[in-house]
Amino acid sequence: MQSLWMIVAALLFSLMGVAVKLASSRYNVWEIVAYRGLVGTAVMFSMIVVNTRATRTSLTGALKTHRLPMHLTRSVSGTISLTLWFFAIAGLPIATAMTINYSSPLFIGAWMAITAWRAGERIDLRMQSTLILGFVGVMLLLKPTIASDQWIFAIVGTSSAVLTAVAYLSVKALSQAGEPGARIVFYFSAMNATAGLVGSSIAGFHAHDADGLLLLLAVGVTATLAQLAMTRAYASGGTLLTANLGFTGILFSTAWGVLLFDDVVRLDSTVGMAIVVIAGVSATLMTARAERRAKARERQRVEMTPGKTA
Repeated sequence: MQSLWMIVAALLFSLMGVAVKLASSRYNVWEIVAYRGLVGTAVMFSMIVVNTRATRTSLTGALKTHRLPMHLTRSVSGTISLTLWFFAIAGLPIATAMTINYSSPLFIGAWMAITAWRAGERIDLRMQSTLILGFVGVMLLLKPTIASDQWIFAIVGTSSAVLTAVAYLSVKALSQAGEPGARIVFYFSAMNATAGLVGSSIAGFHAHDADGLLLLLAVGVTATLAQLAMTRAYASGGTLLTANLGFTGILFSTAWGVLLFDDVVRLDSTVGMAIVVIAGVSATLMTARAERRAKARERQRVEMTPGKTA
């Protein structure tokens, strides 16, 4: 049941997308990233403070890390990915931007296939077919959906999906290294705020009004709560089920696009979305199986090494 938190996260991410799209008519992308980071940093810092007081532990100890290079990789890749995604959301139908972002499992699968090939291992034919099918689905989604002047947003959105895959692998490595989720999200949010403020100082800041501030607050709150719900889902639920439930974000975003932005859902676009989801789920399952096989081979190698015990 804990995996169902991923549906909550998907809903919140879709609401964040709505807030970003509405805010993009008032602010530049750097400003939205900055305020998303500022709100997220404030929320996560408050949660860490409350937790340290409840557990009577040191605040410095809660924030200090011995994995700074790993945090930098996760935070930098995640921040660039987030910035590019916000840019894509501003210029594309929200369901299209969301679907492109959810194609990241295909890039994770592609990375594992390349790694296996470089190691001299045979690449699973099913994985090859799944990746090709998934990328065909992305093209099928894009071709009828976007106008000729929107291709730059599609390219940027695809680049965001690639970096999302990098960020996901970095989060996984940090979790396996024993880093708590709150610390990971805190550093990520702080990097958002820093990059956004630097970018805004160059691109310029816009004046605020009540509606604009509410939209920026909505971006920060929904993004932070979504991160927390996703962290809880991965921490307590089944990894594969959690990952696949994330695709419900496409359904939520499609509904918001129709209801709020009068987006038209064409049949070929729907087919493209369905292909991306099917390919993404399949790539996730096959990637997990490949990881289990790799771990089994590593255990076998350790057991066969003289002087080593299981």
